[in-house]
Amino acid sequence: KAMCSGKLQTGLLVTGYFIYLLVGAAVFQALERTAEKQEKMAAAQMKEVFLQNITHLTVAEMEQFLKNLTEAIQNGVYPVGNESQIKDSNWDFSNSFFFAGTVVSTIGYGTLHPKTAGGQIFCVFFALFGIPLNIVFLHRVGKMLSLLCKKLGKFLYKKGMRKKKINYLTLLFFLATGILVFLCLPSLFFQITEGWSYSEGIYFAFITLSTIGFGDYVVGKQPDRNYFSYYRTLVAIWILFGLAWIALLFNL
Repeated sequence: KAMCSGKLQTGLLVTGYFIYLLVGAAVFQALERTAEKQEKMAAAQMKEVFLQNITHLTVAEMEQFLKNLTEAIQNGVYPVGNESQIKDSNWDFSNSFFFAGTVVSTIGYGTLHPKTAGGQIFCVFFALFGIPLNIVFLHRVGKMLSLLCKKLGKFLYKKGMRKKKINYLTLLFFLATGILVFLCLPSLFFQITEGWSYSEGIYFAFITLSTIGFGDYVVGKQPDRNYFSYYRTLVAIWILFGLAWIALLFNL
């Protein structure tokens, strides 16, 4: 019975957690999308005006243009190329879900952030409840993984191995598989998808999973690359399980 209720609790927690992220993503999208569209149109217009007057610009006008351009880029608007940039939103569902995940896991890359008053206030409350929920979720997933550890330990114990050696081996096993699954393989994947070097992939994976999140490397952000549609959602899931693995390591 205890086992059953434990499974039910875990199921409810996981479901609740993902619903929380999905609802958050939908709200961020609703609050931020229109403001972003206006920003993109303003940036396109600014570029247009600049190109028309390029021959007789004063130094002051040039400085102002560079200032506006820098501001636009900091806000995630790249006035490069044609009109298609306006149609592709930074706040589409995949991006919004990714953003919600980086908020609750406290990674916070800083490349995508809410700019409307509503979005900012919602972000405060979303994080306020989301961060504790994330900690509980990671703890629960970590616990489930450590049950696997125990099973492995019991199996080895029956085979006549000593307790101390078993603890050492299980830790080694989870460390090795984790490094392979969460650092080495994803870095290869990022190398192919993002065109980074392998060491950049390792660096990004570590900075992300340690929740430092500088934001100097972020997935799915290069305007000239074609990413498959659920790329960022997949990365968000990798982050969640990677964080759970780290929680398990501390547990062990």
